[in-house]
Amino acid sequence: MDEQKKTYYIDVGTGHITRSATSSTWSYKIQASDQEITELRELFNQNYSTEWKNFFRAHVPYVQYHYDRENDAYDSTIQQVYGMLHKLGDDEAKSHIESMNILPK
Repeated sequence: MDEQKKTYYIDVGTGHITRSATSSTWSYKIQASDQEITELRELFNQNYSTEWKNFFRAHVPYVQYHYDRENDAYDSTIQQVYGMLHKLGDDEAKSHIESMNILPK
């Protein structure tokens, strides 16, 4: 059974998802089902948790960025976020994400 898709406006920096184009700033316009929005919200929540781990890790001077699992986890999740936005986004969103070269080939 296909769920009806609704229009959502997304701000990746804050993890904000809204149905109103005027309630806050947004970067990407997408069409998504309730299930897809739930998945996107879970990815944003996962990155929020990882950001806190990174905050505490940043105070440990001997761990370098490129040897840090939390940073790898954040990078992987943000790629998944952009992958979903590319899949669900309008033409402008898809074009912008493609120009970023963030998605795996």
